[in-house]
Amino acid sequence: MSNEDLCYLSATEALKLFKSRKLSPRELMAALIARIERVNPKVNCFADRYFDEAMDQARAAEARYMKRGARTLPLEGIPVAVKDAQRVAGKRTTHGSLIFKDTVDTHSDPAIERLQTAGAIVFARTTTPEFCLSGITASRIWGITRNPWNTDWGPGGSSGGSGAALAAGLTTIATGTDIGGSIRIPSAACGVVGFKPPHGRNPDGAPANFDRFNHCGPMTRSLADAALMQNITSGPHPLDHDSIRARVKLPLTAAAIKGMKIAYSVDFGYVEVDRDVRQNMMLALDVFRRLGARVEEVDLGWSEEVDHDCLHWYNCMNFGRQTIWYQRDYADLMTDYALKFAEAAKRNTAMDDVHRPWQRAHLMYQTLGPVLAKHDAFICPTNNAPSVRADHDPWDPDYRINGKKVDPEFGWVMTHQFNMLHNCPVLAVPSGHAASGVPTGIQIVGRTWDDARIFKAGLAYEKALGGWYTAKGKRPQLG
Repeated sequence: MSNEDLCYLSATEALKLFKSRKLSPRELMAALIARIERVNPKVNCFADRYFDEAMDQARAAEARYMKRGARTLPLEGIPVAVKDAQRVAGKRTTHGSLIFKDTVDTHSDPAIERLQTAGAIVFARTTTPEFCLSGITASRIWGITRNPWNTDWGPGGSSGGSGAALAAGLTTIATGTDIGGSIRIPSAACGVVGFKPPHGRNPDGAPANFDRFNHCGPMTRSLADAALMQNITSGPHPLDHDSIRARVKLPLTAAAIKGMKIAYSVDFGYVEVDRDVRQNMMLALDVFRRLGARVEEVDLGWSEEVDHDCLHWYNCMNFGRQTIWYQRDYADLMTDYALKFAEAAKRNTAMDDVHRPWQRAHLMYQTLGPVLAKHDAFICPTNNAPSVRADHDPWDPDYRINGKKVDPEFGWVMTHQFNMLHNCPVLAVPSGHAASGVPTGIQIVGRTWDDARIFKAGLAYEKALGGWYTAKGKRPQLG
């Protein structure tokens, strides 16, 4: 097996090789580190790295695998890259901001804690925009992160570093957070798998755990790896008031989906969709048809008026108000887009603004809910444009898709609707590539709390395609 093949190995396959002693955690970690040193300068997807410490942990894991009769942990020796917005005990979390460059956390967030307890090795942190504010991944502290498939383009955000690292073969598994699509946007733009669980399925750290639009979840190159991670991180946590007690064990292998009922919409009736995105989604739907699913186009009855500005309102009155707090003392350290957000947030002061997105979400569910009651899943594009340029300005007043002017921040994604409808689980999976080489993706949306059903659909789809990244010709050519 070549070093590149090692770097694109799935976690499930690596664990089998570890247990059969055909591969050691030390060998896998060494291969990743060597590839990072060679490839990361081209994509710039890592923040802090802990290579020496990680190699020590990998050697210890290797020793446990070599000991006959020893009981190993579920993720023993698996390298995981953690988004630089999730706490890791003893490490700094910068949130993509110079403001926090010296902030060291005393504890890990619950989901990260569970991965570590399961034996995963946190060897690096992945880049994010300042405060996770944007669908781009660029900051003053870490610079611009680029898409491994075409470095002129961005990897999406805010978990863009995780998406880029997976696509470039620089980590085995990764983590993300998602308040407006921050797991799913980069999953589509980079051609990897991302899962937004229902809010509360995975425990989180404060204050994110109290935000109903916010979710933390896995990012991987395969559905089995996403399910493996999810089965470990989900469930109630004594320090997270919002974590739910019900657990769902997700399947790791594909099963028949003949007779599954799938609803779809390419554009929600109002979204401007790039031609390649549209074409690749229709090809993906053909795969589901060949698998025996009953695929039906539906009209959700949504409109731009119902959806428009909802996430902007919500962020200005909730998550995004941190920009105002930090602007008072640290404006000289902040990015231009964060400072512009602060000014926008100041203009949204009505006490009912935070409630308007909830009202709109309720209206949207009045049509989506009945559709899901009659179908097993709903499919739509993840991003309505493959991606944006690596140096994209999220405040660009003249950003266009198909020649039509759209919102430069949320006008190229179709994800935030399902943060507003926060109890619907959503899988993001690849659907193909655009003419630029940048991947495109689809979202598989489930009934509230029905995580396993969409994994069943996703696993069947993945198997029919022969998987992603399984051969050299399916990977970015990074030299």
